[in-house]
Amino acid sequence: MAVRYVSGENLEFAYSVGRPAGNAVQRNRLRRRLRGAVAIELDLFPSGAYLVSAAPSAQTMTTEELGQAVRALAHRVNQFVEEGTK
Repeated sequence: MAVRYVSGENLEFAYSVGRPAGNAVQRNRLRRRLRGAVAIELDLFPSGAYLVSAAPSAQTMTTEELGQAVRALAHRVNQFVEEGTK
């Protein structure tokens, strides 16, 4: 998974799942799972706008693995924000 971050006052998320991840039903299911995983970890993300992109391999991730991936994304964004404020 990958994330694009733009600083801002509000916390906003958009999700991108490309065609290689499957048909529309599979892509939408993955998008819903991503949205749920992010919702659980919202407090880890600094305010701003995010574009979360999922690779086709995310289809086979368990809920726990998806949560771990979201926490890793939040950690990377926080490191980026901290480095930018130094």
